[in-house]
Amino acid sequence: MTSSQTPQQLSPVYQLSDQYIEQLADSDPGLATALGIAGHDHEMTDFSPKGHEQRHQITQATFNKLNSLDTTADRDRLAAGVLRNSLEMSTLEYDAGEHLRSIRVLAGDVDSARAIFDLMPTATADNWKTIAERMQAVPTAFAGMRESWSLGISRKVVAPRRQAIVVAEQLEIWAGTPKSPGFFTQFAESASAVDGAPLEKLRRAAIDASNSMAETAKFLRQTYAPAADPRNGVGPERHALARRRFMGMSVDAQEAYEWGFAEVSRLDAELVKTAKEIKPNATLDEVRHFLDTDPKHSIEGEENLREWLQKLMDDAMSFLIRENHFDIPKEIHRVEAMISPPGGAAAMYYTSPSEDLSRPGRTWYPANGRTRFPLWSEPTTAYHEGVPGHHLQIGMATVNSEKLSRFQRNEFVSGHGEGWALYAERLMDELGFLGKPEYRLGYLYAQAFRAARIVVDIGMHCEFVIPKESKWHGGEAWTPELALEFLSARSSSDDEFNKSEINRYLGWPAQAISYKLGERVWLSLREDAKRKHGANFDLRAWHAYALDLGNLGLDLLKTELARF
Repeated sequence: MTSSQTPQQLSPVYQLSDQYIEQLADSDPGLATALGIAGHDHEMTDFSPKGHEQRHQITQATFNKLNSLDTTADRDRLAAGVLRNSLEMSTLEYDAGEHLRSIRVLAGDVDSARAIFDLMPTATADNWKTIAERMQAVPTAFAGMRESWSLGISRKVVAPRRQAIVVAEQLEIWAGTPKSPGFFTQFAESASAVDGAPLEKLRRAAIDASNSMAETAKFLRQTYAPAADPRNGVGPERHALARRRFMGMSVDAQEAYEWGFAEVSRLDAELVKTAKEIKPNATLDEVRHFLDTDPKHSIEGEENLREWLQKLMDDAMSFLIRENHFDIPKEIHRVEAMISPPGGAAAMYYTSPSEDLSRPGRTWYPANGRTRFPLWSEPTTAYHEGVPGHHLQIGMATVNSEKLSRFQRNEFVSGHGEGWALYAERLMDELGFLGKPEYRLGYLYAQAFRAARIVVDIGMHCEFVIPKESKWHGGEAWTPELALEFLSARSSSDDEFNKSEINRYLGWPAQAISYKLGERVWLSLREDAKRKHGANFDLRAWHAYALDLGNLGLDLLKTELARF
């Protein structure tokens, strides 16, 4: 054993976890780039049936090996549990043909193939040579997608028609027009600021990549959409599988649906109460309009917004360190605020730091063509995506190589991760950062929005009706139009964003429920710890213990936090 090796790294479970990550990186270059694993940035992921089969074989071989190992040691038990849950879910999804219908506006194959370019370094001529090589492989990647989707059609394993259409629209924006250059064209031209960058090669590759996007959009409209599932949702069976994937635990759809409605009602009352603190004689809608239009509550310009968000997250980081709420490693003290490229989903999102920390964690804010930005709802979102939300949670796992396997450091179960990030918003409210009435209103809207997501997601996909006792469309079946109305009433954002969100939920079943239901689990576990330890309960120590576990399914989280 060398001095750089730990016993954990030498254990068979940890070795297998490392091996699995390396094999996945070899077979999925996009994932490799996302994780910061060198050597694959010039390649594109193979989205063809052959590529999916290769990754499935890796999963199966790893699963078989894991089942032969001794996992009784504490760290091996946890590392094996996290790995096993992921392998089991990947197998179930493959057997269900999910890889043949990964057509959705966010986190599908199309979005992944484009978004990976956002994570590539662009400072040097060599960086751009690598980008050009990867860009040349884009047409083959999209051809692979079309091959997989065609196989799905032949097997009657298809995505909803609505998703095919909205992804086609997304691709058309990214492909561009003569009057409106697409993503790859604009990206290639940005290399002109770097001496020695292969501009002509980039331009040719951009044309071919854009054409492949346009071809794929045409395929989705003309070939796929007529064969697609006419339903807006995916049905109860696919939703049950998705709930298990995103929550890492079993979720009773009916109970969650009813709880979601109750939580919406509770938060509706809180919203009205807080709005009165801003304008005592105004309605909630009037207060929203005031905050959206008052120049004193807005900021002009994308760059000014980015700088404002950066300062907000920097200040939160400084406070949490100074007041000793968290022990945050120096390696992740910085999180970068970014403006996301047009054409994607309208929601803010986070990308993790690379394994070697050469690329920092980043929050991405979509401007969506706007130049003026109301600020009242932004702090709670920044705390969710940045600190102490995703950046703290994921960043801590990234640097925790002494305790966590490589797979654990890179795993993300949405119920755990999004649940923590929503809990982080609540924590910042508890710490006084959302004390201004307008900021707290933004926080409450974020909470109500996530509760409404549970109702809309489960209602649409599981084909539940609106409760008969409801004064709002009681007894009616859900439609996208009703879902939009229900969601918009509890949204701090504009119609474009809300419409985008409906498309997101319908294409990504059960992901939207993971926020509020995940937070419910986190809060329940905190209360369990308080009851267990009484006056000796130490919130800082509980947070540290929980974050040291890395990201894991909620059933595993319950088991492990019971040991605190």
